[in-house]
Amino acid sequence: MAAPAAHLSDKRFLIFFDFDETIVDQNSDDAVVQAAPGRQLPGWLMDSYRPGHYNEHMQRVLAYMAEQGVPEDDIRSAVEKIPASPGILALFQYLRARPQDFEAVLVSDANMYFIEAWLHRVGARQLFQKIFTNPAGFDGSGRLLLLPYHSHDCARCPENMCKQVIVRDYLAQRARERGRPFQRVFYVGDGANDFCPLLSLGPLDTVFPRRDYPVHRLIVEAQEARSTDFKPAVAPWTSGEDVVDHLKRLVEER
Repeated sequence: MAAPAAHLSDKRFLIFFDFDETIVDQNSDDAVVQAAPGRQLPGWLMDSYRPGHYNEHMQRVLAYMAEQGVPEDDIRSAVEKIPASPGILALFQYLRARPQDFEAVLVSDANMYFIEAWLHRVGARQLFQKIFTNPAGFDGSGRLLLLPYHSHDCARCPENMCKQVIVRDYLAQRARERGRPFQRVFYVGDGANDFCPLLSLGPLDTVFPRRDYPVHRLIVEAQEARSTDFKPAVAPWTSGEDVVDHLKRLVEER
């Protein structure tokens, strides 16, 4: 039997998710390259990448794939075949079973086409109230057009996306709409660009870094340096089941 619907203003907790190597167990951009001729990119294209400008690089990759005649079906199929990270589907099931408690939001430097294709394939699109990512869609010529999400002035983040700006603005917006903030905020991520948004969380919030991935290492460094900017509790995970166990304990607190 389906769980009863809950009004958005009634939910007690907000949980943010990254996508690549958090929800899915691979970088979706790398997976899509498997649809390219020879399952690889030419050296000149790989060498065109500049640090901090990955979005621009992927625009060139997708243009190359269109020029090589790679059809949308092949790209979509490559995305849909990406495996979920361990235990993530169990975490999704847990969140769907508690609509009165959790509002889920996705924040990713991937793109809307890849994310929605994968979420629809596993039946999880409706779990997410909002998806913040780079716009992408196929044009009439069969090319997947990718755009930057926004511009910002954060020196820590790639030029097309600062996740702290997104998280901070969304928390403020939802607090205004609800008339109160969420009781707790959670963040599930893995990458270096997931560290910046954690600086907008407070001591009652919890970050779930994928164990031994870049964001986990950055958190350890911040803790060892006794950074006063980093405030949330930390609960590393190797499986989404670890996150479920932690959330169960917090939800049961009254």
